[in-house]
Amino acid sequence: MNIKQQLAKLAGVDIYFDKALVFAGVALIVIGYLMVSSASLHLGAKLTGNVLHYPIRQLIHIALGLIAGFVVCLVPMAMWEKAGPSLFVIGLFFLLIILIPGVGIKVNGSMRWLSVVGVRIQVSELVKFIVVVYMASFVTRHHDFVKESAYGLFKPLLLLSSACGLLLLEPDMGSAVVILTIAMGVLFLSGARLQQFIILIVAVIGVGVLAVVYSDYRSARVTSFLHPWDDPFGKSFQLVQALISFGRGEWTGVGLGSGVQKLFYLPEAHTDFLFSVIAEELGLIGVLTVIALFAVIVWRAFAIGLMAEQLDKKFCAFIAYGLGIWFAFQSFVNMGVNMGALPTKGLTLPFMSYGGGSMIVMCAAMAMLYRVNSEIIALKNQGADPLSEPEVRVYE
Repeated sequence: MNIKQQLAKLAGVDIYFDKALVFAGVALIVIGYLMVSSASLHLGAKLTGNVLHYPIRQLIHIALGLIAGFVVCLVPMAMWEKAGPSLFVIGLFFLLIILIPGVGIKVNGSMRWLSVVGVRIQVSELVKFIVVVYMASFVTRHHDFVKESAYGLFKPLLLLSSACGLLLLEPDMGSAVVILTIAMGVLFLSGARLQQFIILIVAVIGVGVLAVVYSDYRSARVTSFLHPWDDPFGKSFQLVQALISFGRGEWTGVGLGSGVQKLFYLPEAHTDFLFSVIAEELGLIGVLTVIALFAVIVWRAFAIGLMAEQLDKKFCAFIAYGLGIWFAFQSFVNMGVNMGALPTKGLTLPFMSYGGGSMIVMCAAMAMLYRVNSEIIALKNQGADPLSEPEVRVYE
């Protein structure tokens, strides 16, 4: 039995690789690694004396992400469905313990990280993954309840409000918004009544406005976003430097490694503002390429979800939809912030920004999408036992 057959037998289903999905995911990781290396060489030299400090660590993050993805891909979707409520409780536990002084790691005034064997894990990234599983599990178990009852629509959001409250204490409003967007998107696609859904959206927007109005630092972010040139060397410094990066890049960019904005002008150039470095060094062509790759991933996620729904595999469908919403919204917000179209939020660019937790969780999420695709394609091959002749196939 060869390695491919052993892998298929271990997974319990034939492994099907969607060429477009694999290409887009690998391309984003490779481009992201190159740009993280370009944006962090000087920083490594200054902080650690080793120019390869961040590239080496990011390579380790990618390796850990691939291992996590491999493990996730082996777990049947039925097990994830049963584990949904338990995972949500685990997510709340982690959100609680990072608020304990001495346990959570404080960076730039926010308690968002845990250190696990030397790798910093941003707990909010793990919670986003858990929310996708939990919401897919909830709407599958209570599908008719969600469609017919207003309480069925609000019940999961009431539970998620506890997670969002803990995120706001870190503070991390950006992740709270992503979690609510995932949840509301899944609820809408599950068949929630439009009138009730509109009321829910208005309520959530109202809460968001209050969160901004009654927080000085959030209000300052909105003010600087609306009028960045009023204080270019103060509150708007990061946004102004990002806009300069886009202006310098023009059509084809200044060349890989030749950007100057990353050289202590643009804060967080290798993490939240990596997209600005891409704009400067690879130009409009590079920006459009990255956007197109994300569009391919989101398209395939929804296509896989639709295929699962047609086969009446509701949990698999809502997992695919939830992942697609997550990838789409978080990448949209990160790009919007970099281009000055949205207020500054501490959200990474999926598959690309520097960070162990983000890379590991994103690889795990992509692996779950591969698992959904494999189970659905195996189901379509009616009359064949997925374990009778295990093999790795390429599905287009």
